[in-house]
Amino acid sequence: MASDTAPPRASAPSARALSASLLPALVVGVVASLLFVGVSEAAELLQGVLWKNLPDALGVGRYSVLWMLVMLTATGVAVGLVVWKVPGHAGPDPATLGLDAPVLPPTVLPGLLLAVALMLAGGPSLGPENPIIAVNVGLAFWLGSRFLPRVPGALWPVLAESATIGALFGTPVAAALVISEALAGRRTAGPLWSNLFAPLAAAAAGALTTSLVAHPTFDLGLPGLARPGWADLLSALVVASLAALLGMLGVAAFPYAHALFRRLPHPMLALPAGGLVLGLLAALGGHLTLFKGLSEIGTLARDPDGWTFGQFLTMAVVKLAALVVAASCGFRGGRIFPSVFIGVALGMAAHALVPGVDLSVGVAAGVLGMLLAVTRQGWVSLFTAAVLVDSPAILALLCFASLPAWLLVTGRPQMQLHDDGSPVT
Repeated sequence: MASDTAPPRASAPSARALSASLLPALVVGVVASLLFVGVSEAAELLQGVLWKNLPDALGVGRYSVLWMLVMLTATGVAVGLVVWKVPGHAGPDPATLGLDAPVLPPTVLPGLLLAVALMLAGGPSLGPENPIIAVNVGLAFWLGSRFLPRVPGALWPVLAESATIGALFGTPVAAALVISEALAGRRTAGPLWSNLFAPLAAAAAGALTTSLVAHPTFDLGLPGLARPGWADLLSALVVASLAALLGMLGVAAFPYAHALFRRLPHPMLALPAGGLVLGLLAALGGHLTLFKGLSEIGTLARDPDGWTFGQFLTMAVVKLAALVVAASCGFRGGRIFPSVFIGVALGMAAHALVPGVDLSVGVAAGVLGMLLAVTRQGWVSLFTAAVLVDSPAILALLCFASLPAWLLVTGRPQMQLHDDGSPVT
């Protein structure tokens, strides 16, 4: 009798429908990757001019306190001008955006691209992920609806998000994990693999395009973990939990920092003020706490004994403070990449304090705990932590370490706000 009252189940997608989605998915994947690579390359070129050529020409130290203060404040002025004057004002408040981007009007996208490129070059502690996803979502939806109106409109944002995540991480696995996590909360028809078919194709195309064009890598070259022991399990549990607790401190401070900058009623006040604060933080933490953090974790990994416990811990705390300030004052950017730097610095601090903590275990567990606190994306946190050390043996440790860390963060606010400034839970 229960079947008589149950709602009818939607039919699973047919092979023909899945095949029809393949070509749009591949096109979106390639275009999304090329846009990401193009913006990243342009930002790196500008970064070289601002942080190498210009200070050398002026006879100023590249990472002197004076130059960091000048450059970060100037970056706030430049991004503030874009938010103020460019049509679309570089999109909505970035504190309200996550990986699940809204469909923005086409007029907003050029300003958002310019704002994120200036931010990446200028040094604030944010990554490219949120704005690049938003631009690709808006572009895919606008072009797809215009030239392929028979394709369901709801498919374009999913393809663009998947493609961009694949391009960002250089592998489609991350996108598949994110999409599967999103689908877990929805009532969907058919097998999971059918629902992942088109997004996975877009992610694979984006990842492969990025790999062929830019050759990205997340492997830090740390010593592999051949056989985990009880000490490694204890280390992973403790470091991941401590990283999650530190991350939650940043999450707790986020709405207050956002409210403080909101009192400055104009982007030409809030963003330069935020840039000045970021310059002061960089003076405290050193130049490795600047930028999105991906190149900087490579610097740390090449000489893990080159800093003391106190220096590693200072970099982690300063980077977290810089992430909170940059994300709350109006800079356009994402929170995953700087969170990875914080986790790496914490893991290396644990190793420096207690040499018995395996370096790879400490780094992976620190990244896992920090990402769980900041993003609340379980699969992405596990995947990113594991891929950084390129050691299959560490996966079991990370799965165990995620349990207490998740209990510490679940049900609590995350580092994202509603439009009224209240935290998303």
